[in-house]
Amino acid sequence: MPERIATTWRWLLLAVVAAWCVGMFGRAYWTPDEPREADLAWRMTWQQEKSVPLLAGEAFCEKPPLLYWLAAPAIEAFGTAAWAARLPNLLYAIFTALAVFALARRAAGEVAAWVAAAAISTFLLAYQVTIWLATDAPLLATVAIALLGAYRGFHAEDRGSRLRGYTIMHAALALGFLAKSGAAWMVPVLTLATLMLRERRLNELLRWELYAGLVLQAVVVGAWIAAVYLGTDGTAHLRVFLWDNLAGRFTKVSGPGDVQYTNGHRNTPGKYLLELPEYLWPWTLLLLAAIRRGFRRRRDPPANRRAVRFAAACVLPTMALLSLAATARNVYLAPALPGAALLLGWWASEAAVAPDAWDLRALRATALLLLLGAALVGLAAALIGYDAWPTLASRSTYVFVCALGVGAAAVFALRAWRSAGRGALLPGLAALLAAYCALLTLPATQIYPQVDRWHDFAALGRSLRADLAGAPLVLISPDETTRAWVDLYADRAVRLADAPGDRRSLAALRRSAEGDPRRRFLVMLGGRAISPRLRALAARMHLKIRQADHPPEAPTWAAAADLRIERIYALPYGRRYALLAPSATRRNSASY
Repeated sequence: MPERIATTWRWLLLAVVAAWCVGMFGRAYWTPDEPREADLAWRMTWQQEKSVPLLAGEAFCEKPPLLYWLAAPAIEAFGTAAWAARLPNLLYAIFTALAVFALARRAAGEVAAWVAAAAISTFLLAYQVTIWLATDAPLLATVAIALLGAYRGFHAEDRGSRLRGYTIMHAALALGFLAKSGAAWMVPVLTLATLMLRERRLNELLRWELYAGLVLQAVVVGAWIAAVYLGTDGTAHLRVFLWDNLAGRFTKVSGPGDVQYTNGHRNTPGKYLLELPEYLWPWTLLLLAAIRRGFRRRRDPPANRRAVRFAAACVLPTMALLSLAATARNVYLAPALPGAALLLGWWASEAAVAPDAWDLRALRATALLLLLGAALVGLAAALIGYDAWPTLASRSTYVFVCALGVGAAAVFALRAWRSAGRGALLPGLAALLAAYCALLTLPATQIYPQVDRWHDFAALGRSLRADLAGAPLVLISPDETTRAWVDLYADRAVRLADAPGDRRSLAALRRSAEGDPRRRFLVMLGGRAISPRLRALAARMHLKIRQADHPPEAPTWAAAADLRIERIYALPYGRRYALLAPSATRRNSASY
């Protein structure tokens, strides 16, 4: 790669880091999942048993504790702000990019390394995983490192190199297991098994170097399993960690309702294949060009096709296995994305030398996609800004920064279009990456603070804590998010109760209210609020929007339990809660 082009890509990767930082540190905790993960990490700062995460004081065995171990020191040092909890995410992102860079450079050269590192950092699904407070971020990093080790071990030319490669793989998988249990093994194991079958190298299974690193996995994982087993309810917790949470993704398992993962996120035939273009946006069309080139080169010598075969072994078996599962979420496929990034890097290195018409068409079509993306981001910024206009701290700054980001993205996308016309593939790719980073960075700095108002559980918690004034609180059928924000911001000593479903449970709830007139009950209400400004705008434009902001009403069972609404808590476009009090107590003014 010429030094001038390499310098350009180094600067572009700094722009990618800026996009990461905006996504990680420029917004609050958002649903789904982030408030729950924040509470788990916060609890880890002071709970005595560190082997089992605690959600609002109760064991949460859905994920092992690596994420919470690593986030806890930052929370302890800087508080429960979202940026503090996400500080380790920057390390996960850097390790992921470096691992894919090293993998692509070893498999396909310098050009492939830069493009693959940029791709794994900006695939829509990978970017979502990178900036989100969830176990998928460390999982992606450890799997990327494990794939690097697997490639080095499988294609090693001497025993020492093979041992080092496979040891790197096992070390990464040991940490990956602590991030998301056995899910960490899926992609590397399927990749190696597919390569052995495809290249008729089953004798690889007889090499001791492949298994030497298992000792390291056994020590790391075994120490954690022993700690869980020796703790409170260790056997039951291990069953959830090691069986229910894994097998429960593929089929229904025996156990309580909270481990029946097949009840939600149901899979459908072809779901991952149909949604794959979204996961790979905005590089989807470039990957189609890479697949086409890889297919046309299928008769090349095996040594020239290592990158393509390794990439296919990463992605295709994983998609096939996940398609058989009873549950499906986009993040399940994230660990296979290093394979897609490697394929894209290989294509760039090949097409940069002699691009054909299809390569350049894919480049131009991607430029059009980013122009469309810039228009959609501009529209979203306009609508959000219009809604928040009365409360914007600096309206001119909002307009200028959003316009600058959208304009810069459009300019770079047009530059990529012109580069395709000249047959300059690498400059065109660089311009596309610059356009995408402009969208992820500049408008986001203005949009995220406005979206934060829709997820401001800290404000809900402060209001609830002030209204309770030390009174005991009961949560009625709370979900994980509710338990998390109440625990984080309002009250750690709460009781739980199910919404009454029969006379006996209704009578029990009434007795609970009568037993302590100070006791309050928090229940989530249905519906969503819609801004009066946007509703008025839609009316002027003769647009119909779904009725979602009907007035909050007490649950149907509240009157029978002799409870009334004392206070309403609502987030813009978000959740609504009712604080219920015994009817005999003095009424306070409700607010909405």
